[in-house]
Formats: sequence, C-alpha cells, structure tokens
Amino acid sequence: MLDPRLLRAFIAIADAGSFTQAAERLNMTQSTISQQLARLEDAVGQGLVDRDTRPIRPTAAGERLLGYARRILALQHEAETALGDPAGTSPVRIGVPEDIVNSQMADVFGGFARDNRAARLDVTAGLSRDLTRRYRAGEFDIVVVKEAAAEPDCRASFPEPMAWFESANRQSDWPDPIPLVAFPPGGLYREAMFERIEREQRRWYIAFSGSSLRNVLVGVEAGLGLSLLPKSTVAGRHVQPYAAFGAEPSMAVSLYAWEKTGPVAELAERMTAVLAARQQAAGRS
Repeated sequence: MLDPRLLRAFIAIADAGSFTQAAERLNMTQSTISQQLARLEDAVGQGLVDRDTRPIRPTAAGERLLGYARRILALQHEAETALGDPAGTSPVRIGVPEDIVNSQMADVFGGFARDNRAARLDVTAGLSRDLTRRYRAGEFDIVVVKEAAAEPDCRASFPEPMAWFESANRQSDWPDPIPLVAFPPGGLYREAMFERIEREQRRWYIAFSGSSLRNVLVGVEAGLGLSLLPKSTVAGRHVQPYAAFGAEPSMAVSLYAWEKTGPVAELAERMTAVLAARQQAAGRS
C-alpha cells in the first residue's frame, strides 16, 4: 500500500523541483518532507528523485510513479467527495402491483427524490399477497396492495371496480368448459375467478397463464379465454366486457406505511393522492 501522504510529498517535490518550495506548499518543514520522500523510496525500493540536480528532477522510476501517484490521489479525493455526499444513502422500500406504477405515480417518485437527495427509492412490483407478506415481515416501508377488504391499519383504501373481459373480436359464447386467462397461482384475481365460475356451475380450464398484467391482457386480446380484471386496466386494449357474468364485487386498493411522520410518511401521502385520483378517474369512465 502506498501512503497517500507520502505520494503527496513526492508530487510536490517533483512539481516544485525543490525540497524547500515543496515543504512550503504543503506547510511542513524541509526535514519532514525529506523524511516522507525517503519513506516512499524505501517502500518502492528505488530512488525517486535525483538530489544532485538543480532543479531536482524525478529519476526514471520516479517518472513512472508520478502519473500513478497523481491518479491515486485523484481517486482518493473522488472517493472522499462521494462518501461525503448523502445522495442515495437512505433506501425507501416500496411494494406495488404492476398497474399502480403509472405516469402520475412515477411523477410522485421523481418529485420525492428531488426533494430528498438522501433517499433511494427501491420499488418492487409483484402480486398483492406476496407484497402483503413481505410488508408484514418488515421488508417494505410502504406497500400498495389489492385485497378483498382493507385491514384496520391501512392508511387509505379505494374501491377497485372489477369485470370479466374477453377479446373484442369474440362474437359467440364460450364453449364448455370455459377457457380462462389467469395470473399465476396465489394471485387474488385468479382465486376470485375460480369462485365465480364455481358459483355459475360452469366447467373451466386454464388456457393461458401470464406472469404480468400485460401478459394476461395480451392473452385476452388474442381470444385465448376470459379473465377477471380491474376496469381501470383495460383502457385502450382490444377487449370487451363479458356481459353474461354481469356485475362483480369491487376489490380494495389499500396503502400501508409503517412511519407516521417524516419523509416516508410524506411520500405515502403523495401516493395516496395518486390512488384517489385514479379511483375518481375510474368512476368517470
């Protein structure tokens, strides 16, 4: 390891061409700077300056080391500056369903990051039941989930209108058994689909399983089967309501956050405002 203090003394001597001037630049005695250079030469096992020339010049070995010495000190300064900047040092862990991260929510995240330079937003999208489990285990600071009914400790909850959808190209009724387009096992919508089909006393099978909302919508658009989806997610998609099943109970979109005050609580409030606007827009559609 090359001591940065010794490298700094060597650079000062090489630049000044004099022990006296180098000592003045570093605000130390000539004896001290001479000792530091000698220690560096002992460390590398070679002489680094020609003490007999005036002005003093680096030896061949000194010339080779000089560039590295400058880079080492520059990197040290860069590291010290980076560590002294708190930007991105305080993680805020957020869990959300895929369809919640819209442009309005992204604007909230961006504004919060600008207002809180120390914050680093770690956003995870996933299935609501898994997000809930991880929030209860302390893995998230804020979580937005879809659920049958909100828990008492939620910060806010909004109804999520649901409906059955099929491809807009579908003109005839579905065969028996009915093909379904579903989320992976454990998904809330998947289980609600099965319960409704059972109440209708219809036979069914999974024709297509998608790991994301986008994949499920693509499957429905392609005519692979029926699916139960939030009404807010189908705008602009080539699908139509499946009227034969009629109305479906709303689910809840709920926000939970551990902190009641401070920046994280403020972020939760901003996210709640986006969810409220989302619910109002769904009511107008």
